[in-house]
Amino acid sequence: MGDHRPGRGRGHRVWPLYVGGFLGPYGSTMVTPIVHEVATGLHSTPRVAATAVTAYMLPFATLMLVSGTLAERWGRRRVLRAALAAFVAATVLCALAPTMEFFLVARALQGATNAFTTPLLVAAISDLVGGARLAKALGWFAAAQAAGQGMSPLFSGASAALDWRFAFAVPGVCGLLLVCFPPSRSATRRVAVTRASWRVLANRRLALACAVSFLAYLGAVGLTVLVVLRVKDRFGLGPVEIGLVSSAFGVAGIAVAPLAGRALRSSGPLRTSVIANVLMAVGLLCASLGPVLPVVVCGIALVGAAVTGLRAATNALAVTSAPDNRGGAASLALSAQFFGGATAAPAWLPAYRAFGDWGFALVAVVPAVSLGVLALTGAAHPRRWPAWRACLRFPTV
Repeated sequence: MGDHRPGRGRGHRVWPLYVGGFLGPYGSTMVTPIVHEVATGLHSTPRVAATAVTAYMLPFATLMLVSGTLAERWGRRRVLRAALAAFVAATVLCALAPTMEFFLVARALQGATNAFTTPLLVAAISDLVGGARLAKALGWFAAAQAAGQGMSPLFSGASAALDWRFAFAVPGVCGLLLVCFPPSRSATRRVAVTRASWRVLANRRLALACAVSFLAYLGAVGLTVLVVLRVKDRFGLGPVEIGLVSSAFGVAGIAVAPLAGRALRSSGPLRTSVIANVLMAVGLLCASLGPVLPVVVCGIALVGAAVTGLRAATNALAVTSAPDNRGGAASLALSAQFFGGATAAPAWLPAYRAFGDWGFALVAVVPAVSLGVLALTGAAHPRRWPAWRACLRFPTV
């Protein structure tokens, strides 16, 4: 059968798919530049407030182990609207939290509800767009995710100048917008005619996507957490300035989206992953050891660009690994990604406290490990790239 999917996107409301992609990463890192303000406002300590990142990511990542397959079985559109409504409610609870304990529970609810949205968006895009357009669409979705992760410190930092509670206005309004204007039915309709199965998820391509996703976020969130501390400690920046510096991550991610899409299409997900990991290693070293602020900002931008490429590549590997259960495959890869993010703060904060800038520089080991994983699986060998590039050309079910 021919690939008729490109025509399905015309005349239908698909922009909510990308706005939804913005929300997940936005929620994960939005507290990092305002931990001191949150701690003061809730009569706690910055160390406790910093656990809000993990409080969000752990339920987010854990539930994504199963959320994609369950949503494929229950119905994408129904699950998406219910989850978005619950996300808005959890965001309101965060903004109104009277105590730190209440705040952390509300953050966990934010993560839990968002676990039922992001993988469905990736699956919907892969069903809606096929052939040569898939790489481009996944590149833009990765850019939306990078924008969410990178822009959240900017908006949060600016909000903190008035009141840290205003920081939750952006995700709340975005979520409410998606509840009122969800993707069209055609955009969330499942293409596969067979029942979503767990068994099809046991494949090598998806395992590789999960490993690279985990490592990508272990490094990227390590950067977003530690760079906030470093620029405050070394350069004496306040929350607004920290937000501006951190926004280089998202700006770079958006800027390279067209390049990521072209690289994914022309070179395939594996070569794209190799290049992106090299860029991430260089960026992490610049951000951690840069003696002047412009070098640090360039490092942040390099990591943001690299993460967009890695997200696009791993999403492509995931959704094409199980055409009969794309939601479940995307869910597992994203779960691994955010488990990496949840691990970042407890893994890297002690190193930074103990060794300062050199402890931060240890994060550059992560992309080196990712390159090692690609090499061990044979994926990093140039002769294998043409075969893996063909994974973007799958038939319509």
